[in-house]
Amino acid sequence: MSAISDLLQTLATELLARNLKLVTAESCTGGMIAAACTDLAGSSQWFECGFVTYSNTAKQRDLGVPAEILNAHGAVSEATVKAMVAGAARFGDVSIAVSGIAGPGGAVAGKPVGTVWIGCGSEAAQRVNLFQFDGDRDAVRQQSVAKALEMLLGFVNDCDQ
Repeated sequence: MSAISDLLQTLATELLARNLKLVTAESCTGGMIAAACTDLAGSSQWFECGFVTYSNTAKQRDLGVPAEILNAHGAVSEATVKAMVAGAARFGDVSIAVSGIAGPGGAVAGKPVGTVWIGCGSEAAQRVNLFQFDGDRDAVRQQSVAKALEMLLGFVNDCDQ
């Protein structure tokens, strides 16, 4: 099994044990997290839905990310991903959100290719971290999926303490 498959199996067990439903909010990963989740048989018991909000308009419309946040910080930012987590979690119990620059283009000053903000949490509490991944577009996206699942697993386990 791959690292992502192993993470998903563990995450599925933990979500099921707590009767939690997951919602994904993805930008640069384009639905890869949702696809990985639904590749696992039985995921309908813990996976609620996924949003691919590639544009700022979609982030606002589907997840309720305020235009002020997008205008002030941009799509690839801590504030935006935190709002994406909270907005997605309205449709379930916990959520994962990802926004970044997978490349090969799209880099801007201070945000090179491989810059990815990943968040997880609930409507009430969000954890967001910045990552700088190496490699081509596919490598950045794959690393983002694995790190997002890992972060959510940590969040779910910490909720018991």
